[in-house]
Amino acid sequence: MRLADEEQLTRYSRQIVLKEVGIEGQMKLFDARVLVIGAGGLGSAAAPYLAAAGIGTIGLVDGDRVRDEAESQVACDLRK
Repeated sequence: MRLADEEQLTRYSRQIVLKEVGIEGQMKLFDARVLVIGAGGLGSAAAPYLAAAGIGTIGLVDGDRVRDEAESQVACDLRK
């Protein structure tokens, strides 16, 4: 992904202005692939932050089944 338009530049501007990130660092985030192991309370909460940071590809892996009593810990709707 590339900073194609003003909207993307505005969205990621707070990261781009950091000398530790800059345009080059943001481009690396766009190209990054992250696999989150465990989609429970922590994993499902971390995924939206990774997406908001501009990570290009995010995978979620969890071998557990979501039980009704644990559904409140999951940040996304798993019923499809």
